[in-house]
Amino acid sequence: MHALEVNFDGLVGPTHNYAGLSYGNVASLNNAASFSNPQEAVLQGLEKMKAMHDKGLTQGVFAPHARPDLNVLRRLGFTGNDAQVIHKAFKADPILLRACYSASAMWTANAATVSPSPDTTDGKVHFTSANLNNKFHRSLEPSTTTRLLKAMFNNDKFFAHHTHLPDQGFFGDEGAANHTRFCDSHGEQGLEMFVFGASAFNSQLPKPAKFPARQTLEASEAICRLHNLKDSSQILLQQNPDVIDQGVFHNDVIAVGNANVLLCHQQTFLNQALALQDIREAYVGNKEFYIIEVPTDKVSITDAVSSYLFNSQLVSLEDGSMLLVAPQECKRNSAVNAYIEEMIMADNPVNQVQFFDLRQSMQNGGGPACLRLRVALNEQELAAVNPEVILTDTKYTQLCDWAKRNYRDKLGASDFADSALLTESYQALDELTQLLNLGSVYDFQLEG
Repeated sequence: MHALEVNFDGLVGPTHNYAGLSYGNVASLNNAASFSNPQEAVLQGLEKMKAMHDKGLTQGVFAPHARPDLNVLRRLGFTGNDAQVIHKAFKADPILLRACYSASAMWTANAATVSPSPDTTDGKVHFTSANLNNKFHRSLEPSTTTRLLKAMFNNDKFFAHHTHLPDQGFFGDEGAANHTRFCDSHGEQGLEMFVFGASAFNSQLPKPAKFPARQTLEASEAICRLHNLKDSSQILLQQNPDVIDQGVFHNDVIAVGNANVLLCHQQTFLNQALALQDIREAYVGNKEFYIIEVPTDKVSITDAVSSYLFNSQLVSLEDGSMLLVAPQECKRNSAVNAYIEEMIMADNPVNQVQFFDLRQSMQNGGGPACLRLRVALNEQELAAVNPEVILTDTKYTQLCDWAKRNYRDKLGASDFADSALLTESYQALDELTQLLNLGSVYDFQLEG
C-alpha cells in the first residue's frame, strides 16, 4: 500500500526561554540567561513547516505543553493560588521555576518513538512517549505528550499507544532522537535503528566519562518489545562515548537517515566500521543502501555540533530526490558548507539543500531535526489522523495570527515572576486546542 512520511513539527511554546537547563547540550549551556523571543521562535518554526508543505510534503503540527507546570511546583511544597505559587517559587528557587516554564517540548524528536505498521507484527502504528528522565524539565513531559498523541492518532484500529517507560535512569528513553528508520519506501518493511549511549545493567560496555548517556540499551530493547517489532526490523547500536563527551547528547546530533540513506560522521558509532557493516547486512530493502560517512578531517566534531549539520532533516521529494533541510549555521560554517556542496554533487540521492533561520531554537540546542517527529502512514492510517493537525495554507495563516496575538517578543529572567505570563500562556493554549480540535489535553483544562 502506498505510504508517506509525515513530519509533525513542534510548535514553540509561549514561554520559550534560555535557562541553560540541559547539561551535555553545548548550545543550551552557552546561551543560558540570554533574552528569548518566543514569537520569533514560533514563527521561525512555522515558516519551516510551510516551506515543507509548499514542496508537496504532508506536514503535521504538534502542540506545545502548558507551562509553567504548577502541579509539580505544588508537589514540591509551594502553596497558595497560582500567583502565590509562582511568587514563592521565584523567591525560593528561580532556576527551578524556569525549569517549570521550559518550552522544551517543542523538540518533538524527543516526544516519542514511532514504529510504522509494516515493521510491526500486529500491523499497527505504535507510539511510546519518551520518559526523558535525564533532565528534570523534560521529565515533566511524558503524560501530556501521550494525551496529545492520542488526540492526534485516535483510532484503535490503526494506532497503538503505550505508557512511557519507568521513570528511572535504567530505562532512560529520549525518543526518536536516537531512532532512525531505513526502507526502500515508507509503505514497505523497514529497518529501525536504535542507538543507545550506555547500558544500565551491562558494566562491560563503555560509557561516556563527562556527559550523561541519555538513552540506555535497556530502554531501546523495551521499545522493540512494546512495539511488537519484527526481528528483521530492528538493530541496536551503541553511540561513540567519546563524542557524547564532546556535546553529542543524542544520535541525531551526529547522524541522520531517510529511506535508503544514512548520513553520519566518521565518529558516530562505537566500533564504527563494524556498525556500518551490520546496518548494511540488516537492511531489508532491495534498493542500493547509501552510507555517506563524513570524514573528521573535513568536518570536525566541534563543527558538527556548532552547525548542527547532522540535526538537519533528510526528506524525499515527489521527484524521488532528497533534500537536506539545514540550519543557517551550516551555511555560515565554511567547512560544513563546503562539505554540503561536495555531498550534493556526489553520486548519492541527496542533491539539494535548503537553509532555514531557526536561531531561537538553535540557541537552545535544537535544529531542524529536533523540531519534528516522523510518522510513516499509509493512506488509511493518514485518513484516520485528526485532520486539524495537518498543515494547510489556511491553517498556516491561522497559526501565524494566533502566535502574533498571544506570544511575547521578549522574555527575560524577571518575567517569570509575573503570573500574567501564566495566564497568557494558558489562554493561548486553550485557543490552540480548539484550532487543532484536540479536546482537553492539558492539566489546567482537565482540572477546570
